[in-house]
Amino acid sequence: MMKSLTEAIKKFALPFNTPEDLTSLIDAVGDAKVVLLGEASHGTSEFYKVRAELSKRLIEEKGFTIIAVEGDWPSTQHINRWIKGYVSNSNIQEVFKEFKRWPTWMWANEEIAELVQWLEKYNREVKGNEKVGFYGMDVYSLWESLDEVINYLRKTNPEGADMAFAKKAISCFEPFNRHPETYAFSSIHISDACVEEVSKLVASIRKNEKQYEGDQEADLNLKINALVAQNAEEYYRAMVRSDELSWNVRDEHMVEVINEIMDYHGKDAKIIIWAHNTHIGDASATDMKEEGLTNIGEILRLQNKAENVFAVGFGTYRGEVIAADEDP
Repeated sequence: MMKSLTEAIKKFALPFNTPEDLTSLIDAVGDAKVVLLGEASHGTSEFYKVRAELSKRLIEEKGFTIIAVEGDWPSTQHINRWIKGYVSNSNIQEVFKEFKRWPTWMWANEEIAELVQWLEKYNREVKGNEKVGFYGMDVYSLWESLDEVINYLRKTNPEGADMAFAKKAISCFEPFNRHPETYAFSSIHISDACVEEVSKLVASIRKNEKQYEGDQEADLNLKINALVAQNAEEYYRAMVRSDELSWNVRDEHMVEVINEIMDYHGKDAKIIIWAHNTHIGDASATDMKEEGLTNIGEILRLQNKAENVFAVGFGTYRGEVIAADEDP
């Protein structure tokens, strides 16, 4: 096995010294509409830089208009709104202050700052649906997303049924002091937990979505935040029951968000996905399958034609990793 792997590397490996060396990868993408860019470790500068260069070229040369990352929807919306010119009184430093969940350095870093500034400049030169969006697809922001739903409905439909459902949902979670772990452990002893409340909220918003059609993607923002609340509730309940179950809930959620974004932007939309290698690979081709795990890469391959999905994993053969002893 080792010999065949070594031989394969010698046969297929290509040098990477400058951005121009990425051309072979860009060519290999072909007409794919979904490109997944991995990383072997979060926060590694080199991975971010290469993914940024690949993303820029995919945008300029292949017409990609969406970047979805392994980050929270509410915080990444501040980037999306800034690069699309929906807000005019912010700078990149102010935008990055919205990344408050540890590890903040995963997205609020120099490499992302450079990419985001490039995207803002790029979007100033293009029109309408050619503008590139930057979205978070993760599941963690339960309370933040409910806050976003409440704030939006307070402005647009304060006396409507959706607002009533949203208030019931957030009141259900209030006793847990915005601590996901507290809710997760408490849910073991609660038969229905807050499932019904967030499910009714999502169903109602989907039913009434035409009421919220508007500019600056406010309707998409409302829908995804409600979806995050529903799936985050399921994720935190699953977290204390099974690592495998919670993993699958999270990756299935990220695919659901990806598909919602794609549907929103139309049939010709092309998306770049940034996530860890374990998310963008095909779980069915690894030992993850034996553990009952799925991932973004596997699900998207099942949902799309083979030629429409292209993945690039990232790794190293040397280097050091700086790691914290524990979450602060």
